[in-house]
Amino acid sequence: MKIEHLRLDASKPHATVIGKGGKVRTLYLLPLAASHLKAYLKDFHGPAPKPSSYVFYSRNKGVSGKMSQNAVNKQLKKHAKTAYENCKEVPLGIHAHMLRHAKASHWLEDGINIVQISFLLGHAQLNTTMAYLDITSDQEVNALMTLESENEPAPNKIWHSNESLASFCGIREVKS
Repeated sequence: MKIEHLRLDASKPHATVIGKGGKVRTLYLLPLAASHLKAYLKDFHGPAPKPSSYVFYSRNKGVSGKMSQNAVNKQLKKHAKTAYENCKEVPLGIHAHMLRHAKASHWLEDGINIVQISFLLGHAQLNTTMAYLDITSDQEVNALMTLESENEPAPNKIWHSNESLASFCGIREVKS
């Protein structure tokens, strides 16, 4: 992502990125994220950053060289190790895609519709989103709780007492 792809002062701050397959995506940023990015740009790019510079650049190549995937993963692992000291739930083997997967799972846990999650992730097919979400055990229990209890009596079959309704619905009672 280059600096020219950021719109941090827009009414809805966002970044425009090119994803897999050359797909253009608009990523909306929360105000706090936009604020952090502004501070980062000032610290690492100076008061007048060059629009064609990479936001996160290679230490070896400078602002005109993008950070490699290996370098990104190395930074994630470094910061995960620090975070792990305060919270043992932070995975030490973290990688970039894990963050995307975790966010999608959190959206699902928060009750966001799977179709909306698919849209937010930029997936063309809903199946792509479905394959990558984990259903937590709490979600599984909640789903099972919506089913009828096996201890409850079966609902009355209203067509038993209403022959014309049964005929209209095409139902014939099977006698055993």
